[in-house]
Amino acid sequence: MKAYDGMYIDGAWRPAAGPDVIEVVNPADEQVIATVPAGTAEDVDAAVRAARAALPAWAATPPAERAARLATLRDVLVTRQEEIAETVTAELGSPKKLSQAVHAGVPVAVAGSYADLAATYAFEERTGNSTVLHEPVGVVGAITPWNYPLHQVVAKTAPALAAGCTIVVKPAEDTPLVARLFADAVHTAGIPAGVFNLVTGLGPVAGQALAEHPDVDLVSFTGSTAVGRRIGAIASGAVKKVALELGGKSANVILPSADLARAVGVGVANVMSNSGQTCSAWTRMLVHRDRYEEAVELAAAAAAKYGDRIGPLVNAGQRERVRGYIEKGVAEGARLVAGGPESPRERGYFVSPTVFADVTPDMTVAQEEIFGPVLSVLRYEDEEDALRIANGTVYGLAGAVWAGDEAEAVAFARRMETGQVDINGGRFNPLAPFGGYKQSGVGRELGVHGLTEYLQTKSLQF
Repeated sequence: MKAYDGMYIDGAWRPAAGPDVIEVVNPADEQVIATVPAGTAEDVDAAVRAARAALPAWAATPPAERAARLATLRDVLVTRQEEIAETVTAELGSPKKLSQAVHAGVPVAVAGSYADLAATYAFEERTGNSTVLHEPVGVVGAITPWNYPLHQVVAKTAPALAAGCTIVVKPAEDTPLVARLFADAVHTAGIPAGVFNLVTGLGPVAGQALAEHPDVDLVSFTGSTAVGRRIGAIASGAVKKVALELGGKSANVILPSADLARAVGVGVANVMSNSGQTCSAWTRMLVHRDRYEEAVELAAAAAAKYGDRIGPLVNAGQRERVRGYIEKGVAEGARLVAGGPESPRERGYFVSPTVFADVTPDMTVAQEEIFGPVLSVLRYEDEEDALRIANGTVYGLAGAVWAGDEAEAVAFARRMETGQVDINGGRFNPLAPFGGYKQSGVGRELGVHGLTEYLQTKSLQF
């Protein structure tokens, strides 16, 4: 076990204000692998003051120079991908292949995309007799989740820095180690002191102090809808800008003309990826009544293949939460066709890949975000019924549509109340805006839309 010291504040690792620490546990074997400082409001204040002091110079730095610094940061991340993957596997339990491809690979692409955007974005433009300036919003407080621990840090830090903002990051307490690696990468890349700051700590202490701090101009949060509401309330009291990426209960709509085997196979893989700990996972599979039983059989067979291939859930509390949802699904009358609440291993926070059939739209497992490897298969009567079910939750983050004809799938997707829809297995695009409708959040991440979240506009009339 390694005991890490200090917070990364104003370009250096500085001693924490208090003596308390957070234990980091490997969820695959339940062993403590490290400790990090449990930050206090005093640590947060020091980090915000450093970010405020660094803001004028960084905001005045030419965009081309900010782009060059981000490109260097991307290059540093490339050299450390193996270490990043190993760290995520240790603290999140993610299988090594997933850690390499997604947890280490995607942040490199995102950092690179903002290096390009910083160099090409029109921070000034003319409209009529006015010059419109797109200026940094100021000091950003970023509170990131544990399920994609580096991606979410980069998805907030890279656009903030590209925009000319400075930032204080409070990573999730379950997965702080890869955030510390990122702080080292920032330092190596030569990002000026105070532009990026890192405070580890608990959400109700360090996270709340960051959201409440009067010198934070924008709070960017990814996590549960319940916490998002709390942060939104805190920010509104101070008239702060917020960007909230929250929960999801996304629908995977398989129209009658679709390649059923492919749609089901990809759909199950989507739900099981990252052990189901993905806010945009397609956890509701909607199938026409005439092909429903065939789809259920395919889904159950596909899920069974993931038994030894997915990692654990992040902690004991999350495991029990997911097992509770599985038990509730059974109690409410859903038919269990794969998996179940029993733990498949003696050690580690594992849950079996689970598939429910005969799920009705009003059941808890069809309405609430479970955040585990649990798929609900629902039947629909016709296209209008499918649309009603797909749109029938408080969430609207992502989704998928499958059809034999692409135009048919696109026409259906246009009517879905959700922020992102994959058509016939469309690939992830790091330049496309990501964010939700309804209670799935406010604002967008990634690409140019993610950059504009960190900008404010000023017009000069001539």
